[in-house]
Amino acid sequence: MSEQESKGLSRRSFMKGAAATAGAALGSGVITGFPTYWAQASKDITITHVGSIYTTNPTVAEQANKDLGFTIQMQTLDNTTLINRLLTQPETVDVADFGNTSMGYFKNKGILMAIPVSEYKYWDQTVPLFTQGTYADGKPYSMQGYAPIKSQYWADASAQEYSTAPTDWLVGIPVMYNADTLGVRPDLVPHKVESWGDFFNSDFAGKVALQDGVNVGVPDAAVALEAAGLMTYVDKGNMTREEIDKTIDLLIELKRAGHFRSFWTNFDQSVQLMASGEVILQSMFAPAATEVRTRGIACQYLPLKEGSRGWYIFQSAMAHLDSGDKLRRDCVMEYMNWCNSGFNGVYFSRQGFYSSVPDLMKAQMSENDYGYWYEGKPATADIIDPFGKVMEKAGAVRDGGSLWDRMGNVGIWNTLMDEDRYLVRRWQDFMAA
Repeated sequence: MSEQESKGLSRRSFMKGAAATAGAALGSGVITGFPTYWAQASKDITITHVGSIYTTNPTVAEQANKDLGFTIQMQTLDNTTLINRLLTQPETVDVADFGNTSMGYFKNKGILMAIPVSEYKYWDQTVPLFTQGTYADGKPYSMQGYAPIKSQYWADASAQEYSTAPTDWLVGIPVMYNADTLGVRPDLVPHKVESWGDFFNSDFAGKVALQDGVNVGVPDAAVALEAAGLMTYVDKGNMTREEIDKTIDLLIELKRAGHFRSFWTNFDQSVQLMASGEVILQSMFAPAATEVRTRGIACQYLPLKEGSRGWYIFQSAMAHLDSGDKLRRDCVMEYMNWCNSGFNGVYFSRQGFYSSVPDLMKAQMSENDYGYWYEGKPATADIIDPFGKVMEKAGAVRDGGSLWDRMGNVGIWNTLMDEDRYLVRRWQDFMAA
């Protein structure tokens, strides 16, 4: 997932029309049982929630306000603006969502609240990607990039340093996650694609595209360069300056030789490149591959032997809540629990993202929807997105299979490298070459 959304619409631009109701079938996830006096006291509370286009939308806000009885005011910001606001005006925000490539900004800042595990209702139902740093079978996953366990726990209640071992204090509530890979036009490629290394195969020269954001483009390029035998890294997710220079120099050489057809910024661009046949192999996000198929054009989202690129989004509360109005703090915690209790998770699950509490989703999604999105089963009826659009026909199987087929083989996570500023400068050299 790109952290460069300020440059254009993200892959979630297909969510336009988000104000359309998702319908009662989504399940409200209503949290009930509040004492009457608490409900009366909280009705005038307004919680400010800032996030991106894929975590803040009117449909979800409307349902939250109905279920909770107090007001959720959502504000959609590009990533740069969101991070700047949290760093400079944290008191203007109560709840914030951000991707793993932002986690490095919050250590030793005193901006985020340490969330007691005891106050989050669903931690014992949360997938072990977050709770333990493992896959479902208990095996550890790749620590290249900003892996979830690197920033899931605070070392203590002071909320200054992260701990890779479980503690009683959460940095944030894991909201959504996924695994990305390469998209391909199977009707146009000269041979079957099974490795990231094919991205730099001369058979595809002039027919490949790369996402132009450093947090996605660099990991994708690095995995492909290593798979093609052109580079070796100690940690692709946290390169040294020497590794950065060698990587960028290689990419510039390939660019000047005409290997790249294009560099895309947003969802719609990636769809158009693939649908038109200008590009036959590219960095891609799963909903974009689906969108190409809805136009009657063959497009596959490939499982590759080197694994996928994982990402996740946390929802955190701001530190000022601990020293302010206790009622507001209580409302924030009720809202954060609500966000994973049903409606919200079902809503984005039906767009192709995963909830960190899949068992709760299973209880509230139709058997067809849950089977398709989470279990890798053939759809028994058409798959409809929350806006009423047919995404897949009956009989279709989700690209990559089940939740653990897709998330159980992550080779690298989206990252924020120690040498991020230097990397950004060198990436700009590549873009300008």
